Amino acid sequence: VRQLERELGTLLRKTATRIAAGEATAPVAADVTAIRDALGRQRFFQESAVRTAVPGVATGLSVTGTGGDVLFIEATAMPGKPELVLTGQLGDVMKESARIALSYVRAHAEDLDIPEEAFAEREFHVHVPAGAIPKDGPSAGITIATALASLLTGRPVRHTVGMTGEVTLQGRVLPIGGLKQKVLAAHAAGLTDVILPERNRPDVDDVPEDVREQLAFHPVMTIGEVLDTALEPAREPLAHAA
Repeated sequence: VRQLERELGTLLRKTATRIAAGEATAPVAADVTAIRDALGRQRFFQESAVRTAVPGVATGLSVTGTGGDVLFIEATAMPGKPELVLTGQLGDVMKESARIALSYVRAHAEDLDIPEEAFAEREFHVHVPAGAIPKDGPSAGITIATALASLLTGRPVRHTVGMTGEVTLQGRVLPIGGLKQKVLAAHAAGLTDVILPERNRPDVDDVPEDVREQLAFHPVMTIGEVLDTALEPAREPLAHAA
């Protein structure tokens, strides 16, 4: 709401300046062209809405040397030797997180309404785009698990959701670092929901108030809570698709 108020204030001030300079006559119609001229180009593209439109893609939050960032984790499966292929210049810790995520999803397939045959003779591939940039750390664990669960259940991930958190084999969500930077990145990308570990709840206070007011925070303790929040309503499972 505050951001909207600021943008409206900018629009009104610039319109008043144009009237005072004789460049416009009141009343002034605030059409799309006038708004774009006053506020400038669109500040962000809702890439998450496009990327997560299909099952198997989840939006994660990360920290780089220059601040926070949004990353998209893609998962797919194909007939072949049962194995997990990982690409995107991932470090050892992130690779371990991916293996843990797949093991968790398979171990809880029945709870997730995923048929066991969905794993039979199937090769899984997890990719994190921007392959020229090295990536590591455990905080993408819940994002990888969500991407895999989304793929296998046929349920897309809500495009408004960004997430961060380490996951264990038991499905516990462990705390991470850099929450403030990650939340700021989520806000800048146009996301409105942030899933975070319960133990990081106090760190939300470090986020500027005007940003906090524009986001919904979802502290979680288990990957089950993550999936309940992140996934769209159930669709036909992958193994049953034509």
